[in-house]
Amino acid sequence: MNNFSDIVAFVRVVEAHSFVAAAQTLGMSPSAISKAVSRLEERLGARLLNRTTRSLSLTDLGTGFYERCREALSQLDQAENEVSESRGVPRGKLRVDVPISLGRKIIVPALPRFIEQNPELTVQMSMNDRVIDLVQEGIDAALRVGNLSDSSLIARRVGNLRGVTCASPEYIERMGGPPKTPEDLKPEQCIAMFRPGSNQIRDWMFRKGGVEHTIIPAAPLSFSDPESAVAAAISGAGFVRTLDFTAEAQIASGLLQPVLEDWNEGAYWPVSVVYPQHRQPTAKIRAFIEFVTGLFPQIPSERIPSLGATGTDGVAPPRSTRMTASVPPPV
Repeated sequence: MNNFSDIVAFVRVVEAHSFVAAAQTLGMSPSAISKAVSRLEERLGARLLNRTTRSLSLTDLGTGFYERCREALSQLDQAENEVSESRGVPRGKLRVDVPISLGRKIIVPALPRFIEQNPELTVQMSMNDRVIDLVQEGIDAALRVGNLSDSSLIARRVGNLRGVTCASPEYIERMGGPPKTPEDLKPEQCIAMFRPGSNQIRDWMFRKGGVEHTIIPAAPLSFSDPESAVAAAISGAGFVRTLDFTAEAQIASGLLQPVLEDWNEGAYWPVSVVYPQHRQPTAKIRAFIEFVTGLFPQIPSERIPSLGATGTDGVAPPRSTRMTASVPPPV
């Protein structure tokens, strides 16, 4: 088959919705990718893609051809994985998806060590804060933070993250000192964070000795990503509630001051690696699970009480379970 590379280029263009993004994935130039797809269309005598300056879409013939090609490439990947499994050596390309802040702060800095430990492995990492279809996107495994629901995904718990509420020392002084209870926090003092796509505001749930208090933030500023919310808090916009790793450097330098730490009982969010149920945990996925497990704090399950069905659940599930999309915390 002398057009195999052209088929790969075509499939990657469809998956990435872009010639430029596909070129980056394959390490080729956009013009080379475009020529490969045109060459494939000429060989087939059919148009597979509708191209405009602003959009890219499959034709009717292209849709059917893409599905067959995607399935064929998936089977080839599986065949390669089976051979690799017989050797027990992680090799080939590992496609993973992680939340943006978590990826930048924790995963990416550790990747060189992961590659050094697995020299036959290459990593293609996408970072976004939306829950994606792993099969449709061609992802081997994804890192998810928060509660997970039953589905066709397999989840492996790899650690936990802790929440923190903080504000700039200047803002706290302006407010008359740190709050002693959550009731001292006014919603308009709390910087809101919302889920991309739904614009749903994330509420703040505090717990101490079995007493719970929930706040729905209503500050003039709201953000979809925690790094922006943390930056706004440093500038005196209000209180921010986020996972500790997104603010630990700012807290250590004195730019932010934690508050209501005694109301953080159960403020832990599980971190899990998820992968499609129909895929076996190959050597490369097992290697990734083992590696990221060492990057997160391991909190004993008896110290992680539930935060309730409407919030992010801190209850540790079985070590390997069928799960799906997370109820995302502020990462």
